[in-house]
Amino acid sequence: MPPISLDEPTGRYLSFAEREEIALLRAQELGVREIARRIGRDAGTISRELRRNAATRGGKPVYRALVAQWKAQQAAKRPKTAKLAGNDRLREYVQDRLAGSVRRPDGTIVTGPKTPAWKGLNKPHRQDRRWATAWSPEQISHRLHADFPDDESMRISHEAIYQALFIEGRGALKRELVTCLRTGRALRTPRARSQNKPQGHVTADVVLSERPAEAGDRAVPGHWEGDLIIGTGRSAIGTLVERSSRSTLLVHLPRLEGWGEIPPVKNGTSLGGYGAIAMNAALTTSMTQLPEQLRKTLTWDRGKELSGHAQFALDTGTKVFFADPHSPWQRPTNENTNGLLRQYFPKGTDLSRWSSTDLEAVAMAINNRPRKILGWRTPAEVFEEQLRSLQQPGVATTN
Repeated sequence: MPPISLDEPTGRYLSFAEREEIALLRAQELGVREIARRIGRDAGTISRELRRNAATRGGKPVYRALVAQWKAQQAAKRPKTAKLAGNDRLREYVQDRLAGSVRRPDGTIVTGPKTPAWKGLNKPHRQDRRWATAWSPEQISHRLHADFPDDESMRISHEAIYQALFIEGRGALKRELVTCLRTGRALRTPRARSQNKPQGHVTADVVLSERPAEAGDRAVPGHWEGDLIIGTGRSAIGTLVERSSRSTLLVHLPRLEGWGEIPPVKNGTSLGGYGAIAMNAALTTSMTQLPEQLRKTLTWDRGKELSGHAQFALDTGTKVFFADPHSPWQRPTNENTNGLLRQYFPKGTDLSRWSSTDLEAVAMAINNRPRKILGWRTPAEVFEEQLRSLQQPGVATTN
């Protein structure tokens, strides 16, 4: 056996010391998950290591650290011919399932819309895309086991297919076939970047779990949910919905002076209309028109447009709380209302062209629709009852 290197690899790969520990624990007949817990690795990593790098010369797989280290280094040697480049049959199978033609039941090809030539960019925004069979790499990888149960040469991982598409020089598949993937993404997003979503404005005291319990049961008025509906050209409209009455307020967010004329500045003031400063001013104007008893809390998503929530809370007396990431169901009333508003403000349209009076008219139309959840009363009627209850003797009011 040729000499092996015992140099310490990066943390992504198992080291020789870890392989020695795996061998000792395996000799004690410990399970995969227990070994993983003891050395601080994922159970899948240990399972693959035992399956791929065990010694098999004696006919029965036995895990030895030295043999495993040598096997791992042999597998890591580069350059290596890509599997799809060296297997024509496998490449044709993958390409047909990924980029093959869409066919009718009688087998005739449906060409679909005519699309422009690929320019190395992501899928076209709000335009036709190429019609293809469009199996995902994971579907292709697993289906090979069903279609070729006895042919070990017809095996490939979904990661190898992705690399053939995204990494230039891996060969076999043309780069433009990324348009056949569901995402249509021309470049892969590094995992670290996708997880690095700065949300420093959301501190422990403003997460949803800290919101008062009375806001959850909708019995007490004055608790609101909010969000933005986005249009083209960085245009937007703010939406506020009261949880008890379902009453809606629309917040006018006009573009600031200099939009389209002053080049954008990194970390500078946003001129699109819903930067933190403009958002605070517009929300404050809308909320301060309400009695103090009807502006207790506001639940928002994790958008940076409300990063100045502390100042907003001081100006209005409305405590802001943020829903958990990727959890729109924690603001159900607002999400439902945004869907209704898309009847008036469709996606892909410029929302900056509507004035504050136009938004007020749309809000009035929404608030005067009868709702099943309110016993077929309208949000305007329920909200009016709330206002009258505040004006009863013994109830403090504010002007």
